[in-house]
Amino acid sequence: MKAYEVNFDGLVGPTHNYGGLSYGNVASYNNYQAVSNPKEAALQGLKKMKALHDMGYKQGILPPHERPAVAFLKAWGFDGTDHQVLEKVAKTSPELLAQVSSASCMWTANAATISPSADTQDGRVHLTVANLNNKLHRSIEHETTLAILESIFSDDGCFAVHPALHSVSQLGDEGAANHTRFCTDYNERGVEFFVYGASALNRDAKAPKNFPARQTLEASQAIARIHGLNDQTAFFAQQNPDVIDQGVFHNDVISVGNKNVLFYHEDAFLETSSVLDGLNQRLQNTELVSICVPRAQVQVQDAVKSYLFNSQLLSTDDGKMVLIVPKECQENANVWHYLEGLPALGTPIQDVKVFDLKQSMQNGGGPACLRLRVVLSEQELQAMNQGALLTDKRYDQLVHWVEKHYRDRLAPSDLGDPALLDDGRAALDELTKILQLGSIYPFQH
Repeated sequence: MKAYEVNFDGLVGPTHNYGGLSYGNVASYNNYQAVSNPKEAALQGLKKMKALHDMGYKQGILPPHERPAVAFLKAWGFDGTDHQVLEKVAKTSPELLAQVSSASCMWTANAATISPSADTQDGRVHLTVANLNNKLHRSIEHETTLAILESIFSDDGCFAVHPALHSVSQLGDEGAANHTRFCTDYNERGVEFFVYGASALNRDAKAPKNFPARQTLEASQAIARIHGLNDQTAFFAQQNPDVIDQGVFHNDVISVGNKNVLFYHEDAFLETSSVLDGLNQRLQNTELVSICVPRAQVQVQDAVKSYLFNSQLLSTDDGKMVLIVPKECQENANVWHYLEGLPALGTPIQDVKVFDLKQSMQNGGGPACLRLRVVLSEQELQAMNQGALLTDKRYDQLVHWVEKHYRDRLAPSDLGDPALLDDGRAALDELTKILQLGSIYPFQH
């Protein structure tokens, strides 16, 4: 049976702002306190979704979370009405208000880790929500993410949606940003590539010195067990600690893969030759095509600034591939020079398409951050909630929805505005009807 890789993009939320909350993410830190444009951010993301839909790819949508997260503030001891709570926090702890107002759930590559039914023991698609426990503003996402995924993938015969791992540092899990699947074709058994930053329990293991390793080996191994993978369908490799210390906070900032192709930087992994050998040994009916970008042509800092590897690598009908990159790649001389010569290298990547995602990029997320890849058979595609799939009509509805509800200017001082909370809730209530999700937010209960 035919299978598809469906990209579920995160719809940017109404509180999109530059809080500089992600230590280790250079772009996030560099744009701290800048004025954002939530409307432009959401429309840029939707434009990319529509372009891929028009190119023939299956495209899904994951909604924003409720922000500011007033329930979280109340759990911290702030009392009163929702408006009173916001007023108190804005006066006494604007830093905390920034944490609970982040629209970071837009980067759905961190929402969960997905194993297709072709790989799993019970023949179901398994989805484990990421705990994201390394950052306060992201650690509060997993409960709403679970509700969203359970609404979209509710058929227990086809899907198994798992809650986040226990939220402790030893099980730090950042989702599919550190997970890639290789295969001959989407409907065939593949090998799932788990990349971790460090081992939490091995004191002698190498680890970054300056920035945190957000993904642990132990978390990746736990997810593989939960999903029913075995030694042939799961492979674990360590990201180079030195590149983490240069701002490569997730593996999808230094490599990207699709089918039997791995596009990666020379410094991406520890023991690169062993990584390539391990993947090749597990692949069925094909060999891994590894495309190494030399540091002599593109330095790690070039990759971090441009998000060259935080791109989408998509298969085309002629058996080739297209690379979806952010506009920042054009603005980096070394990166653009490499990309202009890429088709002539004779690799499967024969086309490069550029998208303007400046609002997301300034907060540290490129094309790959904005999407969660879910491989679905035709039967599974029909079994999921159809309201979460992009159509021409739904795209027009969503553009109208953004134009109606979103601000075109949001400064950090605006986060305590009660109208932002009220308008956001009204917008999300309307959105759940457009996407046919039901009551997934606490304020709807």
